[in-house]
Amino acid sequence: MAVLFAIQGLSSRLQLVSIIVTAALLIFVFELIRRRKLMERYSLLWLLAAVVLLVLAIFDDLLANFASAVGIATPSNALFAAAIGFLILLVLHFSTSISRLTDESKVLAQRLALAEERLHRLDGSPDEDAVEAERRELAAEPPLSEHHPS
Repeated sequence: MAVLFAIQGLSSRLQLVSIIVTAALLIFVFELIRRRKLMERYSLLWLLAAVVLLVLAIFDDLLANFASAVGIATPSNALFAAAIGFLILLVLHFSTSISRLTDESKVLAQRLALAEERLHRLDGSPDEDAVEAERRELAAEPPLSEHHPS
């Protein structure tokens, strides 16, 4: 195999490394999904990115065509550009998720404040046990995302 690398040069070595890295990424994402560490809806972009990068790494003619179509001098730079493009999409996707979660947290904090105020009015001087019981009751309610699907 070392003779094969010596004859074909650095591009074959880079292609092999790219294939191994993107295949490892794909396997890692599947493993995270299997262990329920990554939700399916968040994994779709990761899976798409890994599959596209793997296809581009395997089919170097396709990568060369992609590079020339977008005006990139070398196919290896096109592979990195595609990876960076997917990372930008992932950051944008997660930024929108964080924004939605921030809004939901604000609504929950407002609900809690209203519930504590209601408890204060009913009891006159709420004791800590009553406030804590109300908090546990509110925490047991289903999250907002189940009420308002996004």
